[in-house]
Amino acid sequence: MGRIMYFVRMEDYVHMVELCLTSFGDRVKYWITINEPNIVTLYAYEMGLFPSSCCSEPFGNCISGNSDLEPLVGMHNMIPAHGMAAKLYRDKFQRKQGGLIGITVHSFMFEPLTDSELDHDAAKRAFAFNVNCIDFIGINHYSTVYAKDCTSSSCSATADRAIQGFVELVGERDGVLIGELTMVDGLYVVPRGMEGIVNHIKIRYNNKPMFITENGYNSPNVQEERINKLVNDVKRVGYHTSYLAFLAKSIRIVLNDRGGADVRGYFVWSLMDNYEWLYGYKVRFGLYHVDRKSLTRIPKLSAKLYMDFLTNKSDLIGKEASRDKRSFQKDVMMPYS
Repeated sequence: MGRIMYFVRMEDYVHMVELCLTSFGDRVKYWITINEPNIVTLYAYEMGLFPSSCCSEPFGNCISGNSDLEPLVGMHNMIPAHGMAAKLYRDKFQRKQGGLIGITVHSFMFEPLTDSELDHDAAKRAFAFNVNCIDFIGINHYSTVYAKDCTSSSCSATADRAIQGFVELVGERDGVLIGELTMVDGLYVVPRGMEGIVNHIKIRYNNKPMFITENGYNSPNVQEERINKLVNDVKRVGYHTSYLAFLAKSIRIVLNDRGGADVRGYFVWSLMDNYEWLYGYKVRFGLYHVDRKSLTRIPKLSAKLYMDFLTNKSDLIGKEASRDKRSFQKDVMMPYS
């Protein structure tokens, strides 16, 4: 998507959507119209790292572009395109096919850097500029960062701008990282953020059904490492164990009709080591190791433990978080994982 929305009529996009719904709707029950439109506009129009590489100073050195304006224009064009596709599905296909359609946003959890009122307001602006502008059911969540106010504080040149909400996102406070830094710069292991973002969406959108469409841990692609070290991914096990525990905590109450978050599904990113647009094969998210020469797939420790959890053979998320474990697995994990 991205700049294509400048030149391709939305009707053409909807025509493509209709072709997909007609061809695959008898087998596909969950549709995402656009994946991470906020990331598309960020990297395509603000930072110039995605095609068509549009940006302006101080965000980057591109041939053309306006980083303060074009991200908003791109988002403005993608949201109506989503709306037209969703209306088509509901009017023409949903009754017969019985599926759901939505849009997925990439969302950090934002916490105020300090207890000051300015930083609390900065966290709210961070949500407004990154999450709240989209009506969706999908959440891609990996990490949490601190939000620092830039209206009354010194910030970097790229943060101290209206397009960023005058907010700087940082991963450190008083010399202490918010969580363990992963191989992707800016992604930290902060399990409590899962509960925080789910509860935020629950309140902001009146507890509309939501899906965790991506959640995963990235490890380095070090070719010299022995295979037994690559598949014994203890840190990935710890990541999913802790994030699922906080997800279960936010869901658990609703299973007993006490007002918890209405989360309908959870997807691990990813099934196997994949190709990332920004990092290629340099990072590994998969539950399965892929030998790039032979293409052999080998299950990692995380794959075994996750499978055992889904089949009720292990207590992956712990006793406290799994108080309603069977319902959690039956209603949330099993149909969609």
